[in-house]
Amino acid sequence: MSQYGLLFPMFALVVLSFAVIMLLFRSRTRAVAEGKVSAGYFKTYQQGKEPDSSILLSRHLINLFETPMLFYVACLAGMVLEQVTVAMLILAWLYVALRYLHAFIHLGSNKLRPRIALYFLSIVVMLLMWVYLVAGVLLR
Repeated sequence: MSQYGLLFPMFALVVLSFAVIMLLFRSRTRAVAEGKVSAGYFKTYQQGKEPDSSILLSRHLINLFETPMLFYVACLAGMVLEQVTVAMLILAWLYVALRYLHAFIHLGSNKLRPRIALYFLSIVVMLLMWVYLVAGVLLR
């Protein structure tokens, strides 16, 4: 198994982050063009109110830089500690799949119950990644 196998799920999550960045940029430029918000609002984020569609995208982007950071660190640690196994890869891809599903719901229907369930499951999967890493080091 390649030591760099965890690079691919990390890249998939980076792609999701960039997709949300592009959607946010498009949403904000459209809001300014349609006169829903002044361009000056984005200097301090205090004069006026950002449209809800942009707020939702902005919040989701912030979320992609919160707990996923622990995922990136776990993947990097897995590569450095030579813990890139089938189990670790399955957990990593499962985490990414859950984050994509979470994004699809959050930025789509935004139904709270399935969104929270997916978020919670992704946290559990990430915790399992960390437990697997620590156990792998302790059992060497």
